[in-house]
Parts: sequence; C-alpha cells; structure tokens
Amino acid sequence: MNSFLTTELAPTLPQISKVPTIIIGMDVSHGSPGRADAPSIAAVVSSRQWPFISRYRAAVCTQSPKLEMIDSLYKKVSDTEDEGLFRELLRDFYVSSKNVKPEHIIIFRDGVSESQFNQVINIELNQIIEACNHLEEDWSPKFTVIVAQKNHHTRFFQTNSPDNVPPGTVIDNAVCHPKTNDFYMCAHAGPIGTTRPTHYHILHDEIGFSADDMQELVHSLSYVYQRSTTAISVVAPICYAHLAAAQVAQFIKFDEISEATSSHGGVSTAGTVLVPPLPRLHKNVRSSMFFC
Repeated sequence: MNSFLTTELAPTLPQISKVPTIIIGMDVSHGSPGRADAPSIAAVVSSRQWPFISRYRAAVCTQSPKLEMIDSLYKKVSDTEDEGLFRELLRDFYVSSKNVKPEHIIIFRDGVSESQFNQVINIELNQIIEACNHLEEDWSPKFTVIVAQKNHHTRFFQTNSPDNVPPGTVIDNAVCHPKTNDFYMCAHAGPIGTTRPTHYHILHDEIGFSADDMQELVHSLSYVYQRSTTAISVVAPICYAHLAAAQVAQFIKFDEISEATSSHGGVSTAGTVLVPPLPRLHKNVRSSMFFC
C-alpha cells in the first residue's frame, strides 16, 4: 500500500466503519470509432478487507459492441452455480474480510447519461440483487447507487478571484436538480486551466445517507487512488474500473475476434453480435487483479 486514510484507521467513515460495507465501481470500455466489431469490455471492481476502502479487486468480461449496460453481473448456470461477475467479487470480500458478509453495498457507476438512469436500476441493480439472492436467499443487504458524470459544461468560479475553487468544494443547491438527489464536487486541485467538477447523482439509497455523510464518503474515496498522492477528480473505484477495462482491451486480439464473429454469422438470435468470452486462466494461475 502506498497510503491509507486516517479515517480508515480510526475508523470514522460514516455508514461504513461500523457496518460491513462493500464499495463497487463499474465502467464499460468501448472499441475505437473505427472498429465497430470490437467487443466492449465491462469492468467491475470491489473493495476488500473491510473496513479499509483503499484496496480493490477487479473482474472483467467481454460483451456486445457498444452495449453500455453490463449484462454479466449475474449468470445463472444451475440452481447452485452462478458465473456472474458479482458473485466472484462477493466471495473475495467474504474471504478477505474474515468471513464477514456485506450488509451495505455502495455502487458507483460511470459512463451513463441521464436517459440511462432507469436502465442502471432496472437492469444492473436487479442483476446484483439476483446474485445476492442466489448466493443466499435469506441475505438482504441494503443498496445505494450513485452515478458519476464528467461530461458536462458546468464550471464554478470564486467571486473576485482568478483562482479555481479550492479542492474539496461541494455545491449541492441552487444549480442542482430541484427534485432529484445530486451534487457537484471538485475534490481535486486545479493548478492549470479551469477545474471541471464531477456531477454525482444518487439514484437509489436504501442505506439512508445524509447529504453530509454522502459527500464526506465521496470526498474520502477521491484520496485513495494509489497512483496519485493527492485527490483525484472522481472516486477511486470508478478510476480502477476504467483502468481495468482499458488494460484488458489491450490484451484482446481484435482480428481473431472479428474472424470468430464472422464464422458464427455475426449476429445472435437476440440481435446482438456474438462475442467470444475472455480466455479462462489455468486453475493454478491467480486470476485476481488487485489495485493497491
């Protein structure tokens, strides 16, 4: 580990330090515009060794080109077997946290627009709930789903000053949505240019975060990215998911996948392009991707 937060060691993180909590980051990486047949890479990372929030594990898979919603979070093979991404992460959390099951699950999602918010809840969150029920029927953790957006045109300035807003600035009124739960945060410093804040939307909150507790958690997660010694512009789980998807995309031989897709007719019965799964590693090879 490069660094820990003092709030992890105290521990004083709201809603996390006292209740077993797993933090999830999800992102999908698409092929370049010139490669319409290149599969999309879905990456999901999860925290481990509760109550720490500085260490993460990644699980990745391929899916149909340009498909934004992750469709492999839950893949039922039999009544006792699930090959989805989320079951793999839950097992890792359970083992690394001394056989403790998470009672709270906090999900950070990147790369979706406002028109896709309902799909995140109806498709991805439902898959995660099904994965939990498949693992243990009597287990009912609470969920919170947050979407982070960077592609917007909102900027903030200090009155009568040429400097950017100081790192850690939060705006949760006036310019926010009048009905939904959202806020802007500039967690990072902007020494050059104009700081672009991250827009966070809380789509679903069963845990019951107060506004201050949610903002404190997001701010803390901006400091645990191990490639940076300062705060970054978005929470670390999302950065790790983006990094994992980008790394796996470098390993795929697009020409071979294109030939395999053509040999199968190119399109499945559901109308989606057939995408070969990622190759399975040998049982003696550790398949984990750790970020620490």
